Amino acid sequence: MSVDLPMTVADPALPARVRIHEVGPRDGLQNEKTAVPTEVKAEFIRRLAAAGLDTVEATSFVHPKWVPQLADAEELFPQVKDLPVRLPVLVPNERGLDRALALGAREVAVFASATESFAKANLNRTVDEALAMFAPTVTRAIEAGLKVRGYLSMCFGDPWEGAVPLDQVVRVTKALAEMGCDELSLGDTIGVATPGHVKALLTALNEAGVPTSRIAVHFHDTYGQALANTHAALQHGVTVFDASAGGLGGCPYAKSATGNLATEDLVWMLRGLGIETGVDLAALTATSVWMAEQLGRPSPSRTVRALSHKES
Repeated sequence: MSVDLPMTVADPALPARVRIHEVGPRDGLQNEKTAVPTEVKAEFIRRLAAAGLDTVEATSFVHPKWVPQLADAEELFPQVKDLPVRLPVLVPNERGLDRALALGAREVAVFASATESFAKANLNRTVDEALAMFAPTVTRAIEAGLKVRGYLSMCFGDPWEGAVPLDQVVRVTKALAEMGCDELSLGDTIGVATPGHVKALLTALNEAGVPTSRIAVHFHDTYGQALANTHAALQHGVTVFDASAGGLGGCPYAKSATGNLATEDLVWMLRGLGIETGVDLAALTATSVWMAEQLGRPSPSRTVRALSHKES
């Protein structure tokens, strides 16, 4: 790749800098059919940090029965905890929080659903029962001085219920905000969002008292809309974007879900818009090529394929 590509054409109406919340080591690897060795996961996280990603979601302290690919959380986290980056971990309940606290985690996340069907499939609870379960976990985490992120799945569509009313998403998002979550990540879990829908939901949240400064977005590329949706969120002022190196991951409980938005594809677009990320795209691409070799298949990221093809 030429060092002057993509050509930068900045839009002063967009944020000057954004933060990428890298989810590959957790959301990406949790969907692998076979367990990835702990040492490979640790090296993946180290390489992502070295590439300039300052937030790397490391693992999940969920029961191994539900996500066996992340059963090594206690072995993995001590190997990376001293890296000079943010290393949030997912905690499903107070037991998960206990495990994370014991290892010195400084940031945690809980995972709620905007729909009853997904709450039942993912947590075996109703939406309100899940929120009630999270409340003491969030309270204890805050009391311990931890930052807490609230994930919200199925914000734009549900494979069982179809379209999800905006007010339904707003209600659960507000509940997570009032619970004390610092950041609220809106998930397009099955990748059905379109730009107008993104703008409508963000506007509805603002009107309900949830400021854009507390919102992150998490898009999947099932219908090829992830970057278009990202641009819509940028236009609204969102500055935190979830992405997965190499486009790894999907959702084990949503069968139609394909990969997350690839971090490299996101960085390429942001670079062209003149938006700072702090990410070294060449180093990130090399990391995803290396990870694809560990997994034995090519990366689905278009940018990774284009850049690695040029170099080869």
